[in-house]
Formats: sequence, C-alpha cells, structure tokens
Amino acid sequence: MINIILCGGNGTRLWPISRTLMPKQFVKLFKDKSLFQLTVERNEDVCTKQFIVSNAEQYFLAVDQLEELGKENNSFLLEPVGRNTAPAIALACFALNEDDVVLVSPSDHLIKDQQAYKKALSRAEELAKEGYLVTFGIEPTFAETGFGYIEADGEDVKAFHEKPDQETAQKYLEAGNYYWNSGMFCFKAGVFLEELQKYAPEIYEASKKAYEITNNKHDSDIIRITHEAMAAIPEESIDYAVMEQSSRVKVVAADIGWSDLGSFDALAEEFEKDENGNTKVENLISLNAKDNFVYTSERMVALTDVDELIVVDTPDALLITKKGNSQQIKKIVKELKINGSELHNIHQTAHRPWGTYTILEDTPGYKIKRIVVKPGKRLSLQKHFHRNEHWIVVSGTATVTVGNEVKIVRPNESTYIKMGEVHRLANEGKIDVVLIEAQVGEYTGEDDIVRIEDDFERV
Repeated sequence: MINIILCGGNGTRLWPISRTLMPKQFVKLFKDKSLFQLTVERNEDVCTKQFIVSNAEQYFLAVDQLEELGKENNSFLLEPVGRNTAPAIALACFALNEDDVVLVSPSDHLIKDQQAYKKALSRAEELAKEGYLVTFGIEPTFAETGFGYIEADGEDVKAFHEKPDQETAQKYLEAGNYYWNSGMFCFKAGVFLEELQKYAPEIYEASKKAYEITNNKHDSDIIRITHEAMAAIPEESIDYAVMEQSSRVKVVAADIGWSDLGSFDALAEEFEKDENGNTKVENLISLNAKDNFVYTSERMVALTDVDELIVVDTPDALLITKKGNSQQIKKIVKELKINGSELHNIHQTAHRPWGTYTILEDTPGYKIKRIVVKPGKRLSLQKHFHRNEHWIVVSGTATVTVGNEVKIVRPNESTYIKMGEVHRLANEGKIDVVLIEAQVGEYTGEDDIVRIEDDFERV
C-alpha cells in the first residue's frame, strides 16, 4: 500500500498553538513528535512509501520532520491553493499505477490502539483489492455532534449523514449501526478515478488536466501543480464528490482509540492529569482549582479558585476560555485576520525552508529578529520597499549579496541593506549562521518582500 497523507488545513481551532505557517499536524504535541510524524510511523509497517499532499509553505516542514525520522522513499504533491480532498486525492492518484492500493489518511489525527488499527487496515486492504472504496467508521463512544456519521449494515454503507443535533446524535449512538466518519479511506487508485469520473466529471477532467500540464515539469519525487491549473479545479470533498454517490463503497468498523483533536476539549483528553483533574505540567501551580486544561511551554501559570478553564500560553499570545466553548476559537482567528494581525499566521519563532527567525521586538518604526540559516541554505534574492535592514552576525560565516557585491560577513561584523536594494543571505559553511536583523522603516510587515529568485520556488 501507498500512504497518501493529506497535510492541508490550518488547525484554527487550536490557535494559538496551531497557526497557518505551523499548523497542528506539525506541532510536536506528544513526546517531542508531531501528529504528522506519528501518522508516518503507524503506517510504516503496512505501507511501502509516503505520498504527501501539501501546500508549498508546509512542504519543508514535512521534509524536515521526515528527515528526523530517517524516512526515505517519499513523494510530494504540492498544491498552490487548496481545493478540498477530492482534487487532492485525485491528483495523487493520477501519479500512481491504477492497481496501486492507497491508504488515504489525514496528517492530524491521533490513533492510540495500533493493534486494532492494523487489523482494520488489513480488512480494508482486502476489500480495496476486490474493487471497493473503503471508508473507516469510528465506533462512537458518546453522542458527538461535531462529526458526520456513516449508517451501515455490516460492511455495507446505507447512508452518510451530516453533523447531527444532540437528539439525533443520541439516537445514532443507541442504534448501534452508526459510525463517526473518520476521513480515512482505502482503495485502488484506478477505482477511485473511475468513480470520480463517473460522479464528478468536472473535478476529474480539471484534475487530470492540471496533472498533465505539470507532468513534464517535475522530478520523480516532487510534483508542483501550477496555480492557474489548481484554481480551475472545482472545490469539493471526497465524501460529496464520490463516497456518498458510489455503489462500490464499504465501511470497516474501527475501534482504534481515534481522535481528530479538533478542539482543545479533545486535546485535553490526551494529556495526563493530576489528582484534581488539572493538566500535569511542570510550570503549573494550582490552588483550589479543578479540571483545568493548561498548555504552557515557558512561563509559570498559576491558577486559584477556578474550574474547567482552558489556558494556552505561548510566547506571543495567551488564550483563556471555558471548557466546552473551544469551538469559538475560529472566530478569534477571523478577528485577528480582520484586524491585520500576523498572530493568526506566524508564531514568534517562525520555521522557514532555510531555517528560523524569532521576533525579539516589534514596535512602530522598527522590528528586531534573530535569524538562523541552516548550512547549505540561502534566503531568496529579494528587495523591500518600506524598510532598511542592518545585519549583525553572531556566529557562523554569512555570504551576503547586496546589489552586485558579494561579501563574507563573520561574527561581530555587520552589513547594511538600503530600502529597495536587491540582497540575499546565504550559509555556505558547515554550522548555522546566527544573526540579528534590525529592520527600520514605516512598515515592517512580512508581506513587504519581492522575491526575484528563490531556491524553494516561492512567489
């Protein structure tokens, strides 16, 4: 089997932990591993390779985390814009042989019962080889209103149902033949494309055209779909496009310790608790406080005389809300976007293809960053319209291009880039280059950048 891992989504319901440029699937939440890494590891025994579908901004995060695991034989399909799961899966399937059996798995789910999971995969693979489209139904443990449901008769799917109200969800739970829709699938690549062509021909044709346009422009491991071709594909989920219409669908019931971690309430269930039901974290003092979820990486958090709160402390944002109310967080993210804040998009420390930068201070008129460039990497050849930059090298040896001049800048040396001047920072050495960047100007937003040339093909 080939594991198609879907890495789309920004995980806005887990803000401020999850942000656009570091979504929840890449955040190391469990024993210094991310949900993406856990997805790769649990499927490595049954799948021969990973085929990662991602946007271009998250591609390097996947590459770095696969390298940490020592995983090779990886393929990538990079989407310039998301068009939901049906096109994403179709584009991946066009790159495979029609008889290849694929396991489609989201990158941001948690599965704790590996033995039961492998048993479900084995049965799904058998059905897929017989020509069925297989979905995995999670055996419900309570009347959840946040998931879609699959109504089944044994392994036959009778119907798919939208997210229900509380009364309907309770009826589903009591009936015993309704399952949570997990968003995981197993089928032959060719069978899926046949059914997509039959039930969603516009998506099939547009996806095929997008793949064929790109086909002669990629190497064997990276497929980059063009923006124009991707934008022309109708946006639709695999459920609406195929699964709810096809007569070749089967469901495998799976009691596998599954969670989509779609809210802080769900995440709270996965952390160890103390005798008062509070999250067990080193930096927490609680007095007469019960059943609170606390996530903090650095600062001490003290709670007194409060119950059932969600407290999430990150270096640049603090979230406090009540348990049971965490679905409202998407509205906070929307407000941040309306207000023009970058907090929905970037953490204080941002991971980029070439390394990281940390914002040390950001006030009107200037911004100060700590920049780390990995060995053999370089930033884009670029210019800015609204700011001047001062670079002071702290460690390593930087190769700096300013206009037509290329020079070496060593520790305790500095350079200056005037507004509008074309420049580039590179690390040709064997250790990290660390420098302090002071930006001075009327506007220091991250979108004030014109890329002239870029190793990572960003625009």
